Amino acid sequence: MISALSALLVFQLAGEILARSFNLPIPGPVIGMLMLFVALVVRGGPGEELQTTSQNLLQHLSLLFVPAGTGIMVHLHRVSDEWLPLLVSLLVSTLATLVVTALVMKLCQRPPAASGETP
Repeated sequence: MISALSALLVFQLAGEILARSFNLPIPGPVIGMLMLFVALVVRGGPGEELQTTSQNLLQHLSLLFVPAGTGIMVHLHRVSDEWLPLLVSLLVSTLATLVVTALVMKLCQRPPAASGETP
């Protein structure tokens, strides 16, 4: 478990270093995740230890939302002062996500067979 956690943190650190070194607009953990994905594709998939460790982390994913919830409670006065821009950005980003997801799904669907059959 320690080696799998170390591997995850090393990729995150490498992503942070790249993002900060080249002043990239992409967060370091995202770059690290892409690097980990490429490494796993080249390697042929994750090992048993990495699979187990990642499953254990995902089971406790809700704990990662505690700091965000605490931040909301600490700055509740700001949320109440700026509720309209927050609501608009939430609605617009949700709508944009739905539209992009629908378009990607449509692009990923297989076209009907060329023989004229309807699926």
